[in-house]
Amino acid sequence: MIDIEKTLAENIQEAIKVLYQQEVEPELTKVQKTNKEFTGDYTYVVFPILKRCKKSPDQAAKEIGNYLLEHLPFIEKYEVIKGYLNLSLKSSFWIELLHSLSQDSSYGHQAVLPDAPVVMVEYSSPNTNKPLHLGHIRNNLLGYAISKILEATGHQVIKANLINDRGIHICKSMLAWKKWGKGATPESTGIKGDHLVGDYYVLFEKEYRQQVAALMKEGMTEEEAERNAPLIKEAQAMLVRWEQGDKETHDLWKMMNGWVYKGFDATYQQLGVSFDKIYYESDTYLLGKELVMKGLEKGIFYRKEDDSIWADLTADGLDHKLLLRSDGTSVYITQDIGTAHLRFNEYALDKLIYVVGNEQNYHFQVLSLLLKKLEFPWADRLVHLSYGMVELPEGKMKSREGTVVDADDLMEEMIQTARQMGGELGKLEGFSEEEKENIFRIIGLGALKYFILKVDPKKNMLFNPKESIDFDGNTGPFIQYSYARIRSILRKAAEYGLNDIPSPDKNCSVSEKEKYLVQLQYDFPFVVKEAAEEYNPSHIANYCYEMAKEFNQFYHDYPILKEPDEKVRNFRLLLCKQIAYTLKSAMNLLGIEMPERM
Repeated sequence: MIDIEKTLAENIQEAIKVLYQQEVEPELTKVQKTNKEFTGDYTYVVFPILKRCKKSPDQAAKEIGNYLLEHLPFIEKYEVIKGYLNLSLKSSFWIELLHSLSQDSSYGHQAVLPDAPVVMVEYSSPNTNKPLHLGHIRNNLLGYAISKILEATGHQVIKANLINDRGIHICKSMLAWKKWGKGATPESTGIKGDHLVGDYYVLFEKEYRQQVAALMKEGMTEEEAERNAPLIKEAQAMLVRWEQGDKETHDLWKMMNGWVYKGFDATYQQLGVSFDKIYYESDTYLLGKELVMKGLEKGIFYRKEDDSIWADLTADGLDHKLLLRSDGTSVYITQDIGTAHLRFNEYALDKLIYVVGNEQNYHFQVLSLLLKKLEFPWADRLVHLSYGMVELPEGKMKSREGTVVDADDLMEEMIQTARQMGGELGKLEGFSEEEKENIFRIIGLGALKYFILKVDPKKNMLFNPKESIDFDGNTGPFIQYSYARIRSILRKAAEYGLNDIPSPDKNCSVSEKEKYLVQLQYDFPFVVKEAAEEYNPSHIANYCYEMAKEFNQFYHDYPILKEPDEKVRNFRLLLCKQIAYTLKSAMNLLGIEMPERM
């Protein structure tokens, strides 16, 4: 299929060579879409080549325009406005292009070949001491969308999850349950397993803070009190017993983690994300410790008097980094070293992408540097997809204080809001209760996913549940409703005997709005490519909004089924069909379902 912008740019290069005997760099002949306030489809700005051709802006633009008009049969006309060459392509070109797009059932998706680059995307990475919350939702949605987008651009993708199932934070929940749980289980309490364990994490922090306050009243500084509170010492002792393989501690750990895993699985299923490979920190931290000890033997790291092991990164503009505590227990960076090593041994990875919030920027800077010091050849293939925080109108969330918004609660709230709005709008008459509930789920979760993914990952964002589920504006439900509207048109067309839409006649008349809609369909793979290169799903989200908005304007201004000219009607039906395909395909890359009816 023709690459329009590339073809135009190459012919502009040739025009400059023929007209002015000048060879110019490709970057000087790039074209762009024409601004909507002007006539035309693509625009070339001549200013960068004026020194070469020694002509006025308008004269150069006219001469290049005449050359293109003569040599490219699909150009209908051009217009010059102050050095801007606006090119209009023939209606027949757009009609033939639409027909060509409609014949490609996988347009916008590259085939994944056996020798394609292998990329692992790590996302979610929860701790087993609390349920998933709103921040995890952004993480999971970004990771899953990036995985699907990379796959659509021909990469072999491995979706990975690293479960942080050991460490002092896990021991806090375990200790609290042991002290105050009285044998409570998810079954005995009716509480989802990850929520139950999270409750004990919050309880630990509450009791711990009371102990810290009491010690401070006795004259300790806050730092001393935090270090000497009996609860934290008990938790640290439990961590040491865990790492020493104490059976009672391990049995408790396995039982409580089992509750959490079951809870996580239910949340992932509802959210619509999945993984190809799950790693557990409890399986990788020993490898990390082993690699740290090898680094110590080689003189890459050093040991302090208290037997803790550190890396001196001051020569690289950083500070000293703890790798193993004095009691021999590991820290996050230790297991990350081990996990990275394990992954590159398991798979011939071309890239390992960590989807982790921007509060961990320093951590990944250190990780990359440590792996280079350990002389791993793949150390420069790590990418940290650093994303901003999610806040609510009420402000920041804090896990240890129990003020987070649980992912399960938020998803249920979104579905409930969709249920209320669906009832108010009255758009689901004649649907069975089961059909209604499925549509409420699709709309509610679609609203949540779209609102988060339409924002550039690098930016902090404010999540407003009510705003996200509006049926007007840049929202998931607006795009879903646009899709459902098109499907309704196509069902009615089938009732009229137009199930198989005839090929459009290239001689029929096409409006500027229709040309632009075809152009948007053509742009799909380029938008996907840009989103993959920048690890930015918001390009696809906002592309979908632009398409839905343009379609609704078209639907309002032009008849489709009632169009008296059969050739025009067939073209418009095919255009609708292609828009529906592209919307569904693009939203699927974001993990968003599209309802056939609303």
